[in-house]
Order: sequence, then structure tokens, then C-alpha cells
Amino acid sequence: MRDNRSDVLKKKEMRQKIDEVISKGPFTDTWKSLLNYKIPQWYENAKFGIFIHWGVYSVPAFGNEWYPRNMYQQGTPEFKHHIKTYGSQNRFGYKDFIPMFKAEKFDPKAWVDLFEKSGARYVIPVAEHHDGFQMYDSALSRWNAANMGPKKDIIGELAKAVRERGMVFGLSSHRAEHWWFFDGGLEFDSDVRDPYYMDFYGPAKASPKDLGSIDDNPPDEEFLENWLHRACELVDKYQPQIVWFDWWIQNLAFKPYLKKFSAYYYNRAAEWNKEVVINYKNSAFEEGTAVLDVERGQFSDIQQRFWQTDTSLSKNSWGYINNHDYKESNDIICALVDIVSKNGSLLLNIGPKPDGTIPEPEQRILMEIGRWLKVNGEAIYGTRPWKVYGEGPTKVVEGAFTDTHGSMFVCDDIRFTIKEDTLYAIILKWPENGRVTIKSLGRKSPFALPSINKVELVGCDIPLQWNCREQALIIDVTGCKPTKYPTTFRIK
Repeated sequence: MRDNRSDVLKKKEMRQKIDEVISKGPFTDTWKSLLNYKIPQWYENAKFGIFIHWGVYSVPAFGNEWYPRNMYQQGTPEFKHHIKTYGSQNRFGYKDFIPMFKAEKFDPKAWVDLFEKSGARYVIPVAEHHDGFQMYDSALSRWNAANMGPKKDIIGELAKAVRERGMVFGLSSHRAEHWWFFDGGLEFDSDVRDPYYMDFYGPAKASPKDLGSIDDNPPDEEFLENWLHRACELVDKYQPQIVWFDWWIQNLAFKPYLKKFSAYYYNRAAEWNKEVVINYKNSAFEEGTAVLDVERGQFSDIQQRFWQTDTSLSKNSWGYINNHDYKESNDIICALVDIVSKNGSLLLNIGPKPDGTIPEPEQRILMEIGRWLKVNGEAIYGTRPWKVYGEGPTKVVEGAFTDTHGSMFVCDDIRFTIKEDTLYAIILKWPENGRVTIKSLGRKSPFALPSINKVELVGCDIPLQWNCREQALIIDVTGCKPTKYPTTFRIK
């Protein structure tokens, strides 16, 4: 990493500023103080957000967004593809993709128009991925989108467009993993070994043998300070209401810096008079000091504290590639319903092309989700979990990286949400026999309602015939138009 007197002074001033903000409160950099954090109601009401993985890695469009690492890992498909397509890594390295990342068709207003039509309520673009290229105008590194490549403050332009549309703006940092991300490039003749580019590729330390370890290969103080400064710079420049972190901040060396960042961010939010959120994975934060995020996975039951899952439209990549294996819109809607019934929110990722356009299949899927939410959104937005999340034979596999491991839902799979005096029962598959059976609402069920005055099919004006028996609430839908998507019943 480059260093000079100006850089040293800049670091000193930044640390003094951070300490000053923390000293003014109301939060201090201790877990005890941070336990006073309250999850914003706007976040618990929103339920659905858009994640955006967009960066230099969209240019090679091969494998996935880890191409910048894998192209330096000898023997990998990315390593072989790179040499065949672009030449050896000492002649054409990852940095050489930057001029090809032009974003010439990037239209933040068009993006936000699509996000709004999808029914999303908040937007989280990646501000910096593991590759170290900042998608914003940074004073801490020359390797940023305002200085090279697009020569635009991507994060700033998107933040403005999102807020103009009345949506909530957040951003994510994946900087922690940069500590070891380019380590393969030091093992052979590549541009990672060139000192001139060390402020981009470095420090390129050996990666942990177990990427899930909490104590293997801890970063040094210089890297940790830089991580903190970059995170606080994002807070001050863009005032995000959500800051999302990837998993490796769980390394124990980050703990003091996580507490400092949280106190800084929460205190800044108090100055702005805004309610904000930090997303974390695994055990990086103390429970109750931020909001847990589960990558590509869900819980099998209702959680006491509000949580979030992040997943992608694509099964095989977060960033743009040429051979996506996309999920079906119906599967995503079912996942959204299941997550919301268990006190969670869905953060759904897209991966724009290097020119700034969103792939057509991703636009189509988002529009299909939006059409469903336009009709059924009352059972999602602003709701809370009921006494039981649902019923039915299909079991959801709990944990991270399980989003493609589940079975298809059947007509007996039902999920519940509640808002004031209205209970919503969402049937995950249309019944072929024209009859919906809800056992949880039978008169002898432990979850039975005191009384049921009305049962309606959301989006349909046809009066329903229904009967609340001892074993179940039976609803006749023979006169209603079948749908391939989940169906919502409004029960008063």
C-alpha cells in the first residue's frame, strides 16, 4: 500500500473524527451500549429490497463475481479461460478490465423505475466488492469508478435516483475479504506482484484454509484501520439507511472495529434524525446490536427478532455472466412469502451488464414479482408474523446456501401474516380440487380465531363460500380463476 506524509495526516484526521463522533453519543463503542439499538419500523414494514452486484467483474462475465480471484488461482476454469481469452496474467491482469468497464448505458432513473415496479421498498448496491474497486468517488483510493472506468460516481447517482422516488437507499461493503482475495497472484508471474499496483491488489495475504474460520489469518492494524475509514467515508458521503457487510467481518480481529463503526454510524444517524440498519452474517455482531442476514437461505420457523435473507435471481452467480441459471419468478415469490411469515425480509440480487443495462430475463422476473405484489402486497407490506408461520407438508431447509435445496410447494402449504384485525392466509399453490383447507383455523385448533366474519380472495370480487368446521376452515374456490402464483385470502 502506498503511504506518504499526506496519507498519514489524512488517516490521523479520519481517526480523530471517528473518535469525536463516538464520544458525543448517544452510542459508545461497546456491545452494552450498542444493545440499545432498535430495529426501524420502516425496515420491518418494507419486506422486500433489491441488491445489486455490479462492478469490473461484469466485464469478463465468466464463472461468477469471484472471477478476479479465481483468474489467479492456478488450475481453475477461470485461470485457463483467462489465458486462452486474454493472455497471461503478467500481460493482462484484472486491472486491465477497468477501461472496458464503461457503464455507458447506465441510467439510474430507469433502474429505479424497474425497482419500483418490482415492488421493492429499498435498494442496496455493492459499493465495494472483494476486488477492491470502489463504485463511488473515494478520497481513500485512486481505484474507483469516479476516477477510472465509468468515470461516474455510481453510488452517488443511484442514491439520488432512489431517494427521489421515495425508496430507502442502502449500500454494501465487501472490503474485509480483500485482505486475502488476490493471494493467488503472488504464486506465479502476474501483475499482482507489481509494486505499482499493490495499492489495488494488496495486501494479498494468504487466504484462510477455512473461509468460515473466525481466527485464521487475521488482518493487521493498517488494513483494519483502512477498512474502518472506508466504511465511515461511505456513511458520511451517502448517508445510507442500510449498511450491509459480507461474512468475513466475523474474524475476531474485526470486533473492536465493528463496535467503532456501529457507534459512529448510529451516532451519525441520530444527527441526521434517521433510523438505520446494519446487516451482518453468522456471529460477527452481538445479537441485538444489528440485523442478522442469512445468505441464500431461510429459517424453518418464526424468529423473535426481525431478520433478512439475501439471495440472487441467478443460481450460479451474483454478478453478470454469460450463462446464468435463473430461478423462476414463482419460486422467488414463494420464498418471499415464507420469509415474511417468519418475521423476515427478502433482499433479491440482480447483476447488470458492464454497459449498465439490466439483463432482460432479470427485468422480466422483477416485473412478474411486481405484478404479484401489486395485487397481494397488502399481505406482505407492514404485516407481522401470526401465532404460527403456516402449515403444510413441505419442509423448508434451514440455514445458509440452501435456497436451491428445497422441494416444490404443494396446495396444502399455507403461510400466515397479520395486520391489525386481518389475518392473511397465503396458499403457495392453487388447489386442483377447487377447495382450500386451512387446518390451523379449525374450531378445535389451538390457533383458532374467536370468530370469522368474512373470507375474501384478494384480487377477486367473486363472493366465496366457506365453512369453519372443527377440523379446518374450508374455502370453495371453484368459481375463481386459477393462478400459477401464490393466492392470498383475507380473513376478517
